[in-house]
Amino acid sequence: MKLYGYFRSSASYRVRIALNLKGLDYEQVAVHLVKNGGEQLAPAFRALNPDALVPVLQDELEGETANLTQSMAIIEYLDEVYPEISLLPSTPLDRAYVRSLALAIACEIHPVNNLRVLKYLSGTLQVTDEQKNAWYRHWCETGLAVLEKKLAADARTGIFCFGDAPGFADCFLVPQIANAQRFHCDMSGMPTLMRIHQACSEHPAFIKAAPANQPDAE
Repeated sequence: MKLYGYFRSSASYRVRIALNLKGLDYEQVAVHLVKNGGEQLAPAFRALNPDALVPVLQDELEGETANLTQSMAIIEYLDEVYPEISLLPSTPLDRAYVRSLALAIACEIHPVNNLRVLKYLSGTLQVTDEQKNAWYRHWCETGLAVLEKKLAADARTGIFCFGDAPGFADCFLVPQIANAQRFHCDMSGMPTLMRIHQACSEHPAFIKAAPANQPDAE
């Protein structure tokens, strides 16, 4: 199994956490999103993923090599193919709830703040760094504040996003908070998120997956 990714990519970070929680061995292949004009744009990588996005998980199943894209699809695939340690709850209602937490990050916060969008803001639209960072903080803080309310009010919230074992939603929350902290977002009104983040930060699977602990970390 190979994971093509970038140490600072939050989508790659999500998949690393999931792989580690499941105890799966994988080889990392670094794809630098900034150097050399962006290695994700090279023809060799586009052959793996025409979208020119990381991560790509390459796995062999039933004798066929597959290049899997999109972090949520990859993590769901891992949960289906390697079910020994499940990342999703057992009931349909609980699974839908946990997916909604993950989607709030993957579809509402991350897309307007990913590297492509930030580069377009600063490059094509010529916004200043101050304006770009204000854009990031606005959308990140707005989205995380909603998550804070949901998790604080739901009885299913435990040590982690769902109960007392790390799972699917935590794979998405931790990378987003890492990005929020890097851009100096105001997290002072989000005690539930920060408590969960602290619990995750002490777990070996999350420690191993952290950007600073990757082979390509700068």
